[in-house]
Amino acid sequence: MKRLLSVFLTTFTLTLALPMAHAAERPPNFIVVFCDNLGYGDIEPFGSTLHRTPNLNRMAEEGRKFTHFNVTAGVCTPSRASLITGCYSQRVGMHTNPRDGLVLRPVSPYGLAPEEITIAEVLKAQGYATGMVGKWHLGDQPEFLPTRQGFDWFFGVPYSDDMTERVWKKDGSQWPPLPLMENETVIEAPCDRDGLTKRYTERAMEWIADHKDEPFFLYFPQAMPGSTTTPFSSDAFRGKSKNGPWGDSIEELDWSMGVMLDQLVELGIAENTFVIWTSDNGAPINQDPDNLSRGSNRPLHGRGYSTAEGAFRVPTIVWQPGTVPAGTTCDELASTMDLLPTFARLAGGSAPTDRIIDGKNIAPLLFGTPGATTPHEAYYYYQEDQLHAVRSGAWKLFLPITANASHPHFKKSETPTPLLFNVVEDIASEHNVAAEHPDVVARLMAIAEVAQEDLGDRGRPGKGQRPAGRIAGAPKAQVLAAAKPS
Repeated sequence: MKRLLSVFLTTFTLTLALPMAHAAERPPNFIVVFCDNLGYGDIEPFGSTLHRTPNLNRMAEEGRKFTHFNVTAGVCTPSRASLITGCYSQRVGMHTNPRDGLVLRPVSPYGLAPEEITIAEVLKAQGYATGMVGKWHLGDQPEFLPTRQGFDWFFGVPYSDDMTERVWKKDGSQWPPLPLMENETVIEAPCDRDGLTKRYTERAMEWIADHKDEPFFLYFPQAMPGSTTTPFSSDAFRGKSKNGPWGDSIEELDWSMGVMLDQLVELGIAENTFVIWTSDNGAPINQDPDNLSRGSNRPLHGRGYSTAEGAFRVPTIVWQPGTVPAGTTCDELASTMDLLPTFARLAGGSAPTDRIIDGKNIAPLLFGTPGATTPHEAYYYYQEDQLHAVRSGAWKLFLPITANASHPHFKKSETPTPLLFNVVEDIASEHNVAAEHPDVVARLMAIAEVAQEDLGDRGRPGKGQRPAGRIAGAPKAQVLAAAKPS
Protein backbone atom coordinates (compact mmCIF):
# COMPACT_ATOMS: atom_id res chain seq x y z
CA MET A 1 0.00 0.00 0.00
CA LYS A 2 2.83 2.42 0.91
CA ARG A 3 4.58 1.73 -2.39
CA LEU A 4 1.39 2.29 -4.39
CA LEU A 5 0.69 5.48 -2.47
CA SER A 6 4.21 6.76 -3.20
CA VAL A 7 3.81 6.06 -6.91
CA PHE A 8 0.41 7.75 -6.95
CA LEU A 9 1.63 10.87 -5.19
CA THR A 10 4.58 11.22 -7.55
CA THR A 11 2.37 10.84 -10.62
CA PHE A 12 -0.27 13.14 -9.17
CA THR A 13 2.29 15.89 -8.49
CA LEU A 14 3.86 15.71 -11.94
CA THR A 15 0.66 15.49 -13.99
CA LEU A 16 -1.56 17.85 -12.04
CA ALA A 17 0.72 20.76 -11.21
CA LEU A 18 -1.84 23.38 -12.20
CA PRO A 19 -4.82 22.03 -10.19
CA MET A 20 -2.66 21.37 -7.14
CA ALA A 21 -1.01 24.80 -7.31
CA HIS A 22 -4.48 26.29 -7.40
CA ALA A 23 -5.57 24.10 -4.49
CA ALA A 24 -2.50 25.17 -2.50
CA GLU A 25 -4.12 28.58 -2.04
CA ARG A 26 -7.51 27.14 -1.22
CA PRO A 27 -8.96 23.72 -2.00
CA PRO A 28 -11.51 23.73 -4.84
CA ASN A 29 -15.23 23.80 -4.27
CA PHE A 30 -17.20 20.87 -5.70
CA ILE A 31 -20.73 20.85 -7.14
CA VAL A 32 -22.37 17.67 -8.44
CA VAL A 33 -25.59 18.18 -10.41
CA PHE A 34 -27.27 14.77 -10.68
CA CYS A 35 -30.36 14.71 -12.91
CA ASP A 36 -33.04 12.02 -12.68
CA ASN A 37 -33.52 9.79 -15.75
CA LEU A 38 -31.88 12.23 -18.16
CA GLY A 39 -30.97 10.34 -21.34
CA TYR A 40 -27.68 10.44 -23.24
CA GLY A 41 -29.37 12.11 -26.23
CA ASP A 42 -31.57 14.51 -24.27
CA ILE A 43 -29.33 17.60 -24.37
CA GLU A 44 -27.78 19.51 -27.26
CA PRO A 45 -24.10 18.87 -26.39
CA PHE A 46 -24.84 15.15 -26.82
CA GLY A 47 -26.83 15.44 -30.02
CA SER A 48 -30.37 16.49 -29.15
CA THR A 49 -32.06 18.58 -31.83
CA LEU A 50 -35.34 18.62 -29.91
CA HIS A 51 -34.49 20.31 -26.60
CA ARG A 52 -32.98 23.78 -26.29
CA THR A 53 -30.10 23.72 -23.82
CA PRO A 54 -28.03 26.89 -24.42
CA ASN A 55 -26.54 26.91 -20.92
CA LEU A 56 -25.33 23.34 -21.23
CA ASN A 57 -23.91 24.26 -24.63
CA ARG A 58 -22.00 27.01 -22.87
CA MET A 59 -20.84 24.62 -20.17
CA ALA A 60 -19.52 22.22 -22.83
CA GLU A 61 -17.83 25.04 -24.77
CA GLU A 62 -16.13 26.27 -21.60
CA GLY A 63 -15.56 22.77 -20.19
CA ARG A 64 -15.11 19.12 -21.09
CA LYS A 65 -17.56 16.45 -22.25
CA PHE A 66 -17.27 12.83 -21.14
CA THR A 67 -18.69 10.39 -23.70
CA HIS A 68 -18.03 7.21 -21.70
CA PHE A 69 -19.08 8.32 -18.24
CA ASN A 70 -20.99 5.55 -16.50
CA VAL A 71 -23.22 5.03 -13.52
CA THR A 72 -23.21 1.63 -11.75
CA ALA A 73 -26.92 0.87 -12.00
CA GLY A 74 -29.75 1.68 -14.36
CA VAL A 75 -32.05 2.90 -11.59
CA CYS A 76 -32.22 5.40 -8.72
CA THR A 77 -31.24 3.99 -5.32
CA PRO A 78 -28.25 1.84 -6.31
CA SER A 79 -26.93 4.52 -8.66
CA ARG A 80 -27.04 7.16 -5.92
CA ALA A 81 -25.44 4.83 -3.39
CA SER A 82 -22.44 4.43 -5.70
CA LEU A 83 -21.88 8.16 -6.12
CA ILE A 84 -22.17 8.78 -2.38
CA THR A 85 -19.90 5.90 -1.27
CA GLY A 86 -17.49 5.46 -4.20
CA CYS A 87 -18.52 1.80 -4.42
CA TYR A 88 -20.63 -0.54 -6.50
CA SER A 89 -24.07 -0.67 -4.88
CA GLN A 90 -23.59 -4.42 -4.40
CA ARG A 91 -20.57 -3.60 -2.24
CA VAL A 92 -22.64 -1.53 0.21
CA GLY A 93 -25.83 -3.60 0.10
CA MET A 94 -27.91 -0.99 -1.70
CA HIS A 95 -28.67 -2.98 -4.86
CA THR A 96 -31.83 -4.67 -3.54
CA ASN A 97 -33.58 -5.59 -0.30
CA PRO A 98 -36.25 -8.09 0.74
CA ARG A 99 -38.97 -5.51 1.33
CA ASP A 100 -38.57 -2.92 -1.41
CA GLY A 101 -36.68 -4.70 -4.15
CA LEU A 102 -34.53 -2.61 -6.46
CA VAL A 103 -35.29 0.89 -5.12
CA LEU A 104 -36.19 2.06 -1.63
CA ARG A 105 -39.83 2.93 -1.08
CA PRO A 106 -41.32 5.27 1.53
CA VAL A 107 -41.38 4.16 5.16
CA SER A 108 -38.72 1.52 4.57
CA PRO A 109 -36.64 -0.03 7.37
CA TYR A 110 -33.64 -0.03 5.01
CA GLY A 111 -31.12 2.62 4.07
CA LEU A 112 -27.45 3.34 3.50
CA ALA A 113 -25.60 1.92 6.49
CA PRO A 114 -24.41 4.68 8.87
CA GLU A 115 -21.09 2.83 9.02
CA GLU A 116 -20.39 3.65 5.37
CA ILE A 117 -18.20 6.69 4.74
CA THR A 118 -19.77 9.11 2.29
CA ILE A 119 -18.25 11.66 -0.04
CA ALA A 120 -19.71 14.36 2.23
CA GLU A 121 -18.01 12.88 5.29
CA VAL A 122 -14.67 12.65 3.47
CA LEU A 123 -14.83 16.32 2.46
CA LYS A 124 -16.21 17.47 5.80
CA ALA A 125 -13.10 15.96 7.43
CA GLN A 126 -11.07 18.29 5.18
CA GLY A 127 -12.89 21.35 6.48
CA TYR A 128 -15.57 21.63 3.80
CA ALA A 129 -19.09 22.94 4.28
CA THR A 130 -21.42 20.26 2.91
CA GLY A 131 -24.91 20.84 1.56
CA MET A 132 -27.48 18.86 -0.37
CA VAL A 133 -30.49 20.05 -2.35
CA GLY A 134 -32.82 17.55 -4.02
CA LYS A 135 -33.62 13.85 -4.08
CA TRP A 136 -31.90 11.59 -1.50
CA HIS A 137 -33.43 8.11 -1.95
CA LEU A 138 -31.00 6.30 0.37
CA GLY A 139 -33.38 5.87 3.31
CA ASP A 140 -36.16 8.01 4.80
CA GLN A 141 -35.76 7.02 8.46
CA PRO A 142 -33.90 9.53 10.67
CA GLU A 143 -30.86 7.24 10.96
CA PHE A 144 -30.39 7.33 7.18
CA LEU A 145 -31.11 10.96 6.28
CA PRO A 146 -28.42 13.16 4.66
CA THR A 147 -27.85 15.03 7.92
CA ARG A 148 -26.70 11.73 9.46
CA GLN A 149 -24.46 10.97 6.46
CA GLY A 150 -22.12 13.96 6.45
CA PHE A 151 -24.27 16.82 5.15
CA ASP A 152 -24.49 20.00 7.21
CA TRP A 153 -27.73 20.97 5.53
CA PHE A 154 -30.41 19.21 3.46
CA PHE A 155 -33.34 20.63 1.51
CA GLY A 156 -35.37 18.23 -0.60
CA VAL A 157 -37.37 15.01 -0.64
CA PRO A 158 -36.18 11.76 0.99
CA TYR A 159 -37.10 9.55 -2.00
CA SER A 160 -38.46 9.84 -5.54
CA ASP A 161 -40.95 12.64 -5.97
CA ASP A 162 -43.23 10.25 -7.91
CA MET A 163 -43.69 7.98 -4.86
CA THR A 164 -47.22 9.12 -4.19
CA GLU A 165 -50.58 7.41 -3.98
CA ARG A 166 -51.67 8.97 -7.28
CA VAL A 167 -48.79 7.39 -9.18
CA TRP A 168 -48.29 4.09 -7.33
CA LYS A 169 -51.99 3.57 -6.50
CA LYS A 170 -52.24 0.35 -4.40
CA ASP A 171 -48.72 0.52 -2.94
CA GLY A 172 -48.96 4.26 -2.43
CA SER A 173 -52.16 4.05 -0.39
CA GLN A 174 -50.00 3.27 2.63
CA TRP A 175 -47.55 6.13 2.05
CA PRO A 176 -47.59 9.63 3.53
CA PRO A 177 -48.06 12.73 1.36
CA LEU A 178 -44.80 13.58 -0.42
CA PRO A 179 -42.67 15.36 2.20
CA LEU A 180 -40.45 18.34 1.45
CA MET A 181 -37.83 18.51 4.18
CA GLU A 182 -35.29 20.93 5.55
CA ASN A 183 -32.72 18.98 7.50
CA GLU A 184 -34.85 16.48 9.47
CA THR A 185 -38.09 18.46 9.54
CA VAL A 186 -40.97 18.15 7.09
CA ILE A 187 -41.87 21.69 6.07
CA GLU A 188 -44.53 20.86 3.47
CA ALA A 189 -46.64 17.82 2.61
CA PRO A 190 -47.60 17.20 -0.06
CA CYS A 191 -44.98 19.39 -1.69
CA ASP A 192 -45.52 21.18 -5.00
CA ARG A 193 -43.79 18.98 -7.59
CA ASP A 194 -44.30 21.56 -10.33
CA GLY A 195 -42.08 24.02 -8.53
CA LEU A 196 -39.26 21.73 -7.45
CA THR A 197 -36.64 22.72 -10.05
CA LYS A 198 -37.16 26.44 -9.43
CA ARG A 199 -37.31 26.05 -5.67
CA TYR A 200 -34.28 23.77 -5.53
CA THR A 201 -32.29 26.19 -7.66
CA GLU A 202 -33.14 29.18 -5.49
CA ARG A 203 -32.18 27.40 -2.26
CA ALA A 204 -28.99 25.99 -3.80
CA MET A 205 -27.90 29.45 -4.94
CA GLU A 206 -28.60 30.89 -1.49
CA TRP A 207 -26.47 28.18 0.10
CA ILE A 208 -23.59 28.75 -2.33
CA ALA A 209 -23.64 32.50 -1.63
CA ASP A 210 -23.61 31.86 2.11
CA HIS A 211 -20.52 29.63 1.80
CA LYS A 212 -18.57 31.42 -0.93
CA ASP A 213 -15.74 32.31 1.48
CA GLU A 214 -14.98 28.73 2.52
CA PRO A 215 -14.44 25.43 0.68
CA PHE A 216 -17.79 23.79 0.01
CA PHE A 217 -19.34 20.68 -1.49
CA LEU A 218 -22.86 20.88 -2.90
CA TYR A 219 -24.64 17.70 -3.95
CA PHE A 220 -27.54 18.79 -6.18
CA PRO A 221 -29.64 15.79 -7.31
CA GLN A 222 -32.40 17.38 -9.37
CA ALA A 223 -35.90 15.87 -9.45
CA MET A 224 -36.39 16.15 -13.20
CA PRO A 225 -37.04 14.96 -15.84
CA GLY A 226 -38.05 12.27 -13.35
CA SER A 227 -39.59 8.84 -13.27
CA THR A 228 -43.28 9.43 -13.93
CA THR A 229 -45.07 9.47 -17.26
CA THR A 230 -45.57 13.24 -17.01
CA PRO A 231 -42.56 15.22 -15.75
CA PHE A 232 -43.14 18.51 -13.94
CA SER A 233 -42.00 22.07 -14.61
CA SER A 234 -42.84 25.54 -13.38
CA ASP A 235 -45.31 27.85 -15.11
CA ALA A 236 -42.49 29.69 -16.90
CA PHE A 237 -41.49 26.56 -18.83
CA ARG A 238 -44.71 24.55 -19.14
CA GLY A 239 -45.72 24.09 -22.77
CA LYS A 240 -42.69 25.96 -24.11
CA SER A 241 -40.59 23.09 -25.53
CA LYS A 242 -41.07 21.02 -28.69
CA ASN A 243 -41.35 17.80 -26.69
CA GLY A 244 -44.14 18.20 -24.18
CA PRO A 245 -43.58 17.87 -20.42
CA TRP A 246 -40.33 15.94 -20.88
CA GLY A 247 -38.80 18.70 -22.96
CA ASP A 248 -40.22 21.42 -20.70
CA SER A 249 -38.54 19.88 -17.67
CA ILE A 250 -35.17 19.55 -19.45
CA GLU A 251 -35.23 23.14 -20.64
CA GLU A 252 -35.93 24.26 -17.08
CA LEU A 253 -32.98 22.16 -15.89
CA ASP A 254 -30.86 23.99 -18.44
CA TRP A 255 -32.12 27.32 -17.06
CA SER A 256 -31.11 26.17 -13.58
CA MET A 257 -27.60 25.39 -14.80
CA GLY A 258 -27.30 28.83 -16.33
CA VAL A 259 -28.31 30.46 -13.06
CA MET A 260 -25.62 28.48 -11.26
CA LEU A 261 -22.80 29.22 -13.72
CA ASP A 262 -23.66 32.92 -13.76
CA GLN A 263 -23.70 33.11 -9.98
CA LEU A 264 -20.34 31.38 -9.64
CA VAL A 265 -18.85 33.97 -12.00
CA GLU A 266 -20.56 36.88 -10.24
CA LEU A 267 -19.33 35.69 -6.83
CA GLY A 268 -15.78 35.48 -8.18
CA ILE A 269 -15.41 31.78 -7.35
CA ALA A 270 -15.87 30.17 -10.77
CA GLU A 271 -12.16 29.45 -11.24
CA ASN A 272 -12.03 27.67 -7.90
CA THR A 273 -15.22 25.65 -8.33
CA PHE A 274 -15.38 22.29 -10.06
CA VAL A 275 -18.86 21.54 -11.43
CA ILE A 276 -20.07 18.27 -12.92
CA TRP A 277 -23.41 17.76 -14.66
CA THR A 278 -24.58 14.16 -15.10
CA SER A 279 -27.54 11.79 -14.60
CA ASP A 280 -28.42 8.87 -12.33
CA ASN A 281 -29.29 6.61 -15.29
CA GLY A 282 -30.56 6.73 -18.85
CA ALA A 283 -34.04 7.72 -19.97
CA PRO A 284 -36.87 5.14 -19.73
CA ILE A 285 -37.83 5.88 -23.39
CA ASN A 286 -40.93 4.74 -25.27
CA GLN A 287 -41.40 1.46 -27.10
CA ASP A 288 -41.68 3.45 -30.31
CA PRO A 289 -38.07 4.65 -30.86
CA ASP A 290 -39.27 7.70 -32.76
CA ASN A 291 -41.45 8.88 -29.88
CA LEU A 292 -39.09 10.87 -27.66
CA SER A 293 -41.67 11.97 -25.09
CA ARG A 294 -39.99 9.70 -22.51
CA GLY A 295 -36.48 10.77 -23.37
CA SER A 296 -33.72 9.71 -25.72
CA ASN A 297 -30.59 7.63 -25.20
CA ARG A 298 -29.57 7.95 -28.85
CA PRO A 299 -27.28 6.84 -30.35
CA LEU A 300 -26.81 4.29 -27.54
CA HIS A 301 -28.78 1.04 -27.38
CA GLY A 302 -31.43 0.32 -24.78
CA ARG A 303 -33.49 2.00 -22.11
CA GLY A 304 -32.97 3.06 -18.54
CA TYR A 305 -33.56 0.44 -15.83
CA SER A 306 -31.58 -2.16 -17.83
CA THR A 307 -27.86 -2.92 -18.20
CA ALA A 308 -27.68 -1.67 -21.79
CA GLU A 309 -25.38 1.25 -22.67
CA GLY A 310 -28.46 3.48 -22.80
CA ALA A 311 -28.99 2.85 -19.09
CA PHE A 312 -25.42 3.05 -17.75
CA ARG A 313 -23.72 5.64 -19.99
CA VAL A 314 -24.94 9.13 -19.15
CA PRO A 315 -24.37 12.65 -20.58
CA THR A 316 -21.65 14.29 -18.52
CA ILE A 317 -19.99 17.72 -18.65
CA VAL A 318 -17.31 19.05 -16.28
CA TRP A 319 -16.46 22.72 -15.84
CA GLN A 320 -13.85 24.76 -13.99
CA PRO A 321 -12.58 27.77 -15.94
CA GLY A 322 -8.82 27.89 -16.21
CA THR A 323 -8.37 24.31 -14.98
CA VAL A 324 -10.67 22.07 -17.03
CA PRO A 325 -9.62 22.50 -20.69
CA ALA A 326 -12.33 24.32 -22.61
CA GLY A 327 -14.10 22.77 -25.58
CA THR A 328 -12.58 19.32 -25.13
CA THR A 329 -13.91 15.78 -25.01
CA CYS A 330 -12.81 12.74 -23.03
CA ASP A 331 -13.62 9.34 -24.54
CA GLU A 332 -12.15 7.29 -21.67
CA LEU A 333 -14.29 5.23 -19.29
CA ALA A 334 -15.04 6.97 -15.98
CA SER A 335 -17.74 6.63 -13.37
CA THR A 336 -19.77 8.38 -10.70
CA MET A 337 -18.06 6.23 -8.07
CA ASP A 338 -14.74 7.84 -9.08
CA LEU A 339 -15.85 11.20 -7.67
CA LEU A 340 -15.24 10.32 -4.01
CA PRO A 341 -11.56 9.33 -4.34
CA THR A 342 -10.90 12.11 -6.87
CA PHE A 343 -12.46 14.89 -4.81
CA ALA A 344 -10.74 13.57 -1.70
CA ARG A 345 -7.33 13.90 -3.37
CA LEU A 346 -8.02 17.34 -4.81
CA ALA A 347 -9.15 18.50 -1.38
CA GLY A 348 -5.85 17.37 0.13
CA GLY A 349 -7.12 14.18 1.75
CA SER A 350 -7.65 10.62 0.69
CA ALA A 351 -10.37 8.03 0.26
CA PRO A 352 -11.01 5.67 3.18
CA THR A 353 -8.30 3.03 3.52
CA ASP A 354 -10.05 0.73 6.01
CA ARG A 355 -12.44 -0.70 3.40
CA ILE A 356 -12.68 -1.43 -0.31
CA ILE A 357 -13.49 1.63 -2.41
CA ASP A 358 -14.20 0.73 -6.04
CA GLY A 359 -13.83 4.23 -7.46
CA LYS A 360 -10.53 5.45 -8.89
CA ASN A 361 -8.77 8.78 -9.10
CA ILE A 362 -9.76 10.33 -12.46
CA ALA A 363 -8.20 13.77 -11.97
CA PRO A 364 -5.92 13.30 -15.03
CA LEU A 365 -9.03 12.67 -17.16
CA LEU A 366 -10.93 15.62 -15.70
CA PHE A 367 -8.09 18.04 -16.35
CA GLY A 368 -7.01 16.67 -19.73
CA THR A 369 -3.56 15.41 -18.78
CA PRO A 370 -1.90 14.27 -22.06
CA GLY A 371 -1.93 10.49 -22.42
CA ALA A 372 -4.29 9.92 -19.50
CA THR A 373 -6.33 6.72 -19.80
CA THR A 374 -9.09 5.12 -17.79
CA PRO A 375 -7.96 3.64 -14.46
CA HIS A 376 -10.59 0.89 -14.76
CA GLU A 377 -9.26 -2.42 -16.02
CA ALA A 378 -12.76 -3.85 -15.72
CA TYR A 379 -16.25 -2.48 -15.16
CA TYR A 380 -19.31 -4.44 -13.99
CA TYR A 381 -22.95 -4.18 -15.06
CA TYR A 382 -25.29 -5.63 -12.44
CA GLN A 383 -29.08 -5.89 -12.40
CA GLU A 384 -29.90 -6.19 -8.70
CA ASP A 385 -27.86 -9.23 -7.58
CA GLN A 386 -27.22 -10.64 -11.06
CA LEU A 387 -24.12 -9.79 -13.09
CA HIS A 388 -25.26 -9.17 -16.65
CA ALA A 389 -22.17 -7.78 -18.35
CA VAL A 390 -18.54 -6.75 -17.95
CA ARG A 391 -16.44 -4.23 -19.83
CA SER A 392 -12.70 -4.02 -20.38
CA GLY A 393 -11.29 -1.44 -22.74
CA ALA A 394 -13.56 -1.12 -25.76
CA TRP A 395 -15.16 -4.54 -25.20
CA LYS A 396 -18.45 -5.19 -23.41
CA LEU A 397 -19.56 -8.78 -22.91
CA PHE A 398 -23.11 -9.75 -21.99
CA LEU A 399 -22.90 -13.04 -20.11
CA PRO A 400 -24.94 -16.17 -20.74
CA ILE A 401 -27.76 -15.86 -18.21
CA THR A 402 -30.73 -17.93 -17.21
CA ALA A 403 -34.29 -17.63 -18.39
CA ASN A 404 -35.44 -15.37 -15.58
CA ALA A 405 -33.11 -12.57 -16.64
CA SER A 406 -34.69 -9.31 -17.76
CA HIS A 407 -32.05 -7.89 -20.07
CA PRO A 408 -33.56 -6.75 -23.40
CA HIS A 409 -30.79 -8.39 -25.44
CA PHE A 410 -31.94 -11.87 -24.40
CA LYS A 411 -35.02 -13.87 -25.19
CA LYS A 412 -36.23 -16.16 -22.42
CA SER A 413 -34.08 -19.11 -23.31
CA GLU A 414 -32.29 -21.57 -21.06
CA THR A 415 -29.18 -21.53 -23.27
CA PRO A 416 -28.42 -17.99 -24.48
CA THR A 417 -24.97 -17.34 -25.91
CA PRO A 418 -22.57 -14.53 -24.94
CA LEU A 419 -22.90 -11.23 -26.76
CA LEU A 420 -19.78 -9.15 -27.40
CA PHE A 421 -19.77 -5.54 -28.57
CA ASN A 422 -17.07 -3.00 -29.26
CA VAL A 423 -18.85 -0.10 -27.55
CA VAL A 424 -16.30 2.44 -28.82
CA GLU A 425 -16.57 1.68 -32.54
CA ASP A 426 -20.11 0.27 -32.44
CA ILE A 427 -21.80 2.90 -30.30
CA ALA A 428 -25.30 1.51 -30.92
CA SER A 429 -24.27 -2.07 -29.95
CA GLU A 430 -25.60 -3.43 -33.23
CA HIS A 431 -22.94 -6.02 -34.07
CA ASN A 432 -22.40 -9.07 -31.87
CA VAL A 433 -18.83 -10.13 -32.62
CA ALA A 434 -18.44 -12.88 -30.01
CA ALA A 435 -17.81 -15.54 -32.65
CA GLU A 436 -14.97 -13.51 -34.19
CA HIS A 437 -13.21 -12.87 -30.86
CA PRO A 438 -13.28 -16.00 -28.70
CA ASP A 439 -10.13 -14.85 -26.89
CA VAL A 440 -11.84 -11.64 -25.78
CA VAL A 441 -14.90 -13.60 -24.67
CA ALA A 442 -12.75 -15.94 -22.61
CA ARG A 443 -10.87 -13.05 -21.00
CA LEU A 444 -14.04 -11.20 -20.06
CA MET A 445 -15.67 -14.38 -18.76
CA ALA A 446 -12.70 -14.73 -16.40
CA ILE A 447 -13.18 -11.12 -15.27
CA ALA A 448 -16.85 -11.89 -14.61
CA GLU A 449 -15.88 -14.74 -12.29
CA VAL A 450 -13.78 -12.34 -10.23
CA ALA A 451 -16.75 -9.97 -9.90
CA GLN A 452 -19.12 -12.78 -8.95
CA GLU A 453 -16.75 -13.98 -6.26
CA ASP A 454 -16.31 -10.48 -4.86
CA LEU A 455 -19.78 -8.91 -5.26
CA GLY A 456 -21.99 -11.99 -5.51
CA ASP A 457 -24.35 -13.27 -8.17
CA ARG A 458 -27.93 -14.58 -8.25
CA GLY A 459 -28.44 -14.97 -4.53
CA ARG A 460 -24.88 -16.08 -3.77
CA PRO A 461 -23.22 -13.48 -1.49
CA GLY A 462 -19.84 -12.07 -2.46
CA LYS A 463 -16.82 -12.07 -0.18
CA GLY A 464 -16.46 -8.31 -0.44
CA GLN A 465 -20.02 -7.26 0.28
CA ARG A 466 -21.11 -5.13 3.23
CA PRO A 467 -24.68 -5.01 4.58
CA ALA A 468 -27.18 -2.23 4.11
CA GLY A 469 -28.50 -0.39 7.13
CA ARG A 470 -31.71 -1.54 8.78
CA ILE A 471 -33.46 0.03 11.73
CA ALA A 472 -34.72 -1.97 14.68
CA GLY A 473 -38.48 -1.98 15.01
CA ALA A 474 -41.14 -0.61 12.70
CA PRO A 475 -40.29 2.35 10.45
CA LYS A 476 -42.28 5.55 10.82
CA ALA A 477 -43.54 7.90 8.14
CA GLN A 478 -42.08 11.38 7.83
CA VAL A 479 -44.99 13.58 8.90
CA LEU A 480 -45.68 17.29 8.65
CA ALA A 481 -44.08 19.03 11.59
CA ALA A 482 -45.19 22.52 10.59
CA ALA A 483 -48.34 23.94 9.08
CA LYS A 484 -48.32 23.92 5.29
CA PRO A 485 -48.14 27.47 3.94
CA SER A 486 -51.44 28.68 2.51
